[in-house]
Amino acid sequence: MADFHLGAHTIKSHGAKVVRLHMHDWVTLLVLVVLDVILNVIEPFHRFVGEDMMTDLKYPLKGNTVPFWAVPVIAVLIPVAVFLVYYIIRRDVYDFHHAILGLLYAVLVTGVITDAIKDGVGRPRPDFFWRCFPDGQAVFDPITKDVACTGIKSVIKEGHKSFPSGHTSWSFAGLGFLAWYIAGKVRAFNRRGHVAKLCIVFLPLLAAALVAVSRVDDYWHHWQDVFAGGLLGLTMASFCYLQFFPPPYHTDGWGPHAYFQMLSESQQPQNGAASHSLSSRPTELRTVTIHPQNDAEDLSATSTRDTSPILSGATRS
Repeated sequence: MADFHLGAHTIKSHGAKVVRLHMHDWVTLLVLVVLDVILNVIEPFHRFVGEDMMTDLKYPLKGNTVPFWAVPVIAVLIPVAVFLVYYIIRRDVYDFHHAILGLLYAVLVTGVITDAIKDGVGRPRPDFFWRCFPDGQAVFDPITKDVACTGIKSVIKEGHKSFPSGHTSWSFAGLGFLAWYIAGKVRAFNRRGHVAKLCIVFLPLLAAALVAVSRVDDYWHHWQDVFAGGLLGLTMASFCYLQFFPPPYHTDGWGPHAYFQMLSESQQPQNGAASHSLSSRPTELRTVTIHPQNDAEDLSATSTRDTSPILSGATRS
């Protein structure tokens, strides 16, 4: 049987192979990028806005507490930095590749859905009045009674994109994925009652929630917009994470499906006998000593399950 050790699956040794196996996924990501660009270029639906509907649309026109350029940093670059730190420690290209791929899918699918809904709904932002009438002088069509905006076209266009919140959906997609990832790595749901681990898991979600709150405070969104955006982002983060990783409460919740599949295939007997199931596969860490605990699984020094040793201290705490 093949013998595996930590650091045996690096970007240099297995990176090209892993990328080739998922080339169609990367190509699909490029298609999603193009779709999102198109959705941001086209004109959104201009919903009818009568004079009596302006009551909730006269909030001040303010800048963004969280600027647009900061959203990719929060939703993508920060999680990638965490993935990179874990890769440097463990040297597992399967985990690194699938974490990045899953994150990008979560963010881009969320972005496409968000912008498609924005364009289709065309809900005015809370500051729509001042976008439409920057001089404060309201003008309405004498026949339809619809607004006859006198402001800058690009500003008015952005004013019809309130629902759902893009800042919020992107933040919850990226940081929600990161929360799932951290939960798996620290084994937050291993039934040992270490609730302090949840504080680490909740930190990304708290950051996403603060971004959502800023959108209401800046009068760029109604509360329903950020609620829907958060729900959308977190849902897509969950779907995309579980596509690549087992649930965090699973015994193998610390690593990607592909990693265990690779181990299972590599441990097949050379004589072509039937392959071992994942639950009984020998793994790479036969030299790792794991002390049994009263309340833990029956693990011994000869355990055949990879226990992600860099975090074993956390699981024994």
